[in-house]
Amino acid sequence: MSTSSPAHKMAVTFARILRGAGVDVPLDSVIVFVGALSHVGLENRDDVYWAAYSTLIRRHEDTPIFDRVFAIFWEQLIQVEQVEQIQETESVTLLVDSDDEQSDETNADAIDDENTITLRFSSIETLRDKDFAAYSESELREAEQFMTSLRLAGPPKRSLRLQQSNRSGGRQDIRRTMRAALQNDREPIERFWREPSTRLRRLVVLLDVSGSMEPYARALLRFMHAAVVGRQRVEAFTLGTRLTRITKELANRDPDRALARTSAQVSDWSGGTRLGECLQNFNDNWGVGGMARGAIFVILSDGWDRGDPQALAAQMARLKRVAFRVIWVNPLKVSPDYAPLARGMAAAMPYIDDFVEGHSLEALRELTEVISRESNSLRKAASHA
Repeated sequence: MSTSSPAHKMAVTFARILRGAGVDVPLDSVIVFVGALSHVGLENRDDVYWAAYSTLIRRHEDTPIFDRVFAIFWEQLIQVEQVEQIQETESVTLLVDSDDEQSDETNADAIDDENTITLRFSSIETLRDKDFAAYSESELREAEQFMTSLRLAGPPKRSLRLQQSNRSGGRQDIRRTMRAALQNDREPIERFWREPSTRLRRLVVLLDVSGSMEPYARALLRFMHAAVVGRQRVEAFTLGTRLTRITKELANRDPDRALARTSAQVSDWSGGTRLGECLQNFNDNWGVGGMARGAIFVILSDGWDRGDPQALAAQMARLKRVAFRVIWVNPLKVSPDYAPLARGMAAAMPYIDDFVEGHSLEALRELTEVISRESNSLRKAASHA
């Protein structure tokens, strides 16, 4: 194939965009992609998609980024009927939206070039599927802005407090009924009702800060901060060689101050993990007696534990009996060949309602959906009603 052919130029350009979006695309893959395009042509979208995907993508976690780049580049910017119009002098610029005015001026200069094909991504869009372990400090700050937009509502909890109701069949409101009767010659013409009110369920989040979780703990701690300041009734703890309550420290709306205070409060960063002992401490002093009762319980941990797995299983069973739902978030679950073989993870699995990933912003967004839906038992009850 000629190096000046439209297919060659588009293949090289597309590979360059994928690299700019964070996907590792080696040169030999680009060469194979060029050869594949020479056979399938550029007329059929599906043929081009699978030719690109099968030759350029080596990791399953890069698929969402690939899909978005493909849709923008091949369908919106480089239409097949425009291929013949592409000139040798054209170049591709990947622009990332930013709040920085200086960056905006630089982007504007790039756009002024009439021979430049420009793709624009928001900074969050490029980070959405990136693994937290590969984040820089500046990327963590950008990611926290996205975390603050997440809504951690959860299904409401039935309260003992009663409220006025427009539906009959609940508890009769004798006081309102009699008050209305006094205005109608003591005839109870209209009856009033009350029903239990609802309130937000407590959300309890425990973060594993042991050495094996260090690549993810700094990002997940920012997620916990966003949850504490953005939602009522949130409790936050860290797990390591000891259990530490950090709700008060994370309540400061300034993320830098909140994280600094948390770092000073937690003394076992990057140490060992004794999940069973920490959960026993929680159950004995906070959980079973009140904090975990009817709450949504979220554990952020890879499951590696130096303690007795039987002790962890016993404490998970205690927690399961009183919590509304137990959710375990494991950043390692994203790996296609992952299996919960770690002793702690295997011991906890029978008592977990939802086992989800936690390695990226997209995974945290999916976690918010899990938190917001009803428990499995309630869904089954509703289906049989």
